[in-house]
Amino acid sequence: MPSADRRMESRAPQAKTRRVLVVWCPDWPAVAAAAEAGVEVTRAVAVFAANRVVACTAVARAEGIRRGLRKREAQGRCPDVLVAQDDSDRDARLFEPVVAAVDATVPGVEVLRPGMLALSARGAARFFGSEAAAAERLVDAVAAVGVECQIGIADELSTAVFAARRATLVPPGLGAEFLAPMPISELAVEPVLAAPQRVELVDLLHRLGLRRIGDFAALTPAEVSSRFGADAIVAHRCARAVPERPPAARLPAADLTVEHRCDPPIERVDMAAFAGRMLAAELHTRLASAAVACTRLIIHAETEAGEQLSRTWRCAEPLTPDSTADRIRWQLDGWLTRRSLDRGRAQEDWDAGPDAAITLLRLEPVEVVAAGALQLGLWGGVGEDEERARRALIRVQSLLGGDAVRVGVLSGGRGPEERITMVTLGDEPVPAADPAQPWPGRLPEPAPALVLTHRPRVRLAAADGSPVWVTDRGLFTADPAHLHWGSSSWRLTGWAGPWPVDDHWWTHRVEDGFAARAQVQLDAEGTTRLRALLLLGYNHAWHVEGLYE
Repeated sequence: MPSADRRMESRAPQAKTRRVLVVWCPDWPAVAAAAEAGVEVTRAVAVFAANRVVACTAVARAEGIRRGLRKREAQGRCPDVLVAQDDSDRDARLFEPVVAAVDATVPGVEVLRPGMLALSARGAARFFGSEAAAAERLVDAVAAVGVECQIGIADELSTAVFAARRATLVPPGLGAEFLAPMPISELAVEPVLAAPQRVELVDLLHRLGLRRIGDFAALTPAEVSSRFGADAIVAHRCARAVPERPPAARLPAADLTVEHRCDPPIERVDMAAFAGRMLAAELHTRLASAAVACTRLIIHAETEAGEQLSRTWRCAEPLTPDSTADRIRWQLDGWLTRRSLDRGRAQEDWDAGPDAAITLLRLEPVEVVAAGALQLGLWGGVGEDEERARRALIRVQSLLGGDAVRVGVLSGGRGPEERITMVTLGDEPVPAADPAQPWPGRLPEPAPALVLTHRPRVRLAAADGSPVWVTDRGLFTADPAHLHWGSSSWRLTGWAGPWPVDDHWWTHRVEDGFAARAQVQLDAEGTTRLRALLLLGYNHAWHVEGLYE
């Protein structure tokens, strides 16, 4: 309970200052297909993938066309429907003018997917006078390029996405109340928030009697993690309107940035696709060597005329080389063949795009997470081994109870045991103390491979068999020569320390208020490997605190 209270307290002030604005262009694949075909807005348009409708315009829905319909059935309901194939390149390319219009009005745009983008609402509201005024100005800016959009503002990104789909400004702190009455099926509608397997989870929750998002949010995190899979934990955090990402996302190192001088300069989309795949492979080689995965990426480009182009992509999951290459291709395609979506213009009326061919590409990861780790909220983990292990742990948790499975989180502290905070699987990984703060007297690296919480007692002896302790000056009373552990004894081949524990008088957990650590290396007879121990001395006795490999 105390740790949960601390999490709530740390989140409360953030909810007052952090606001997210999402711009959503409804039915974007169908809108982009109509723009490319040059048809009027009154024409029914349907986009198909695998012979089924994946998107359609409002006019098509009025004729009875719905997602999932087969092509023949859709044409039977509306013979005049414009049939288009799903094309992610087209959607991204034609979305660039919308992104540019929003970015020109409020800088700092992050593309979530073609048809949806996000930005901070705080600066926009301050500049335009209010959140409502900022939303109105952005709607006008998008309308100027011939596109309709809806605005949503909320404390968290996931809530703002739901709000945008309803053109709602959610008051601060009321995200959970806003989501509560929505049907549980809404958790699987938006691809930015839901993995493909979310449909199965929603169906299961509905059969269990959880018909509203508020019903699902009323469950505790332990109840969800002990009964469902990893995606359910993500969906539960979304339903509760809690932060999607950990508050201390790791900042990337400067050497993760990669760039490519384009010789010859890039003038065509096929050249951009080739360069993007090569640069994506180089980026992910560096990410893999640093054991991190990218969740937010900036794509920079320079042209022969000296024009500087930049766009931020917020990723639905940690990027892979293929997904990175796709985003580079989409972005360069949008810059190279940027066109206006204003249907009042002629079909052949294209914008100039960049002033000249692209001569430099640079990828800058601006937010990374540990590779293979589950990022709570909107983004799942990467790596099959990690996912299999997590499913096994969730299964054990379902059999033994919510608190039966715990995972370690790096914490702040001086000793190895203090630097581990055990958190129930599924809960937010919040350490008991900040590991980034200075900790005078902390045990030097490397840390022991195994920490013994029961701390078995041992005896440290000098060459003449006399016990070894620590003097008032912080030195050994004699050079340690042997270590006795129960009925076993070892000769010491090396030792380091002692290091008095630098602590405050009110935090001592020993009787005389003095403790010290030391490292000893054992000559393990009968084996070819030497072993090292970390000893903790208190109450005039030595105890084994850790084992080194």
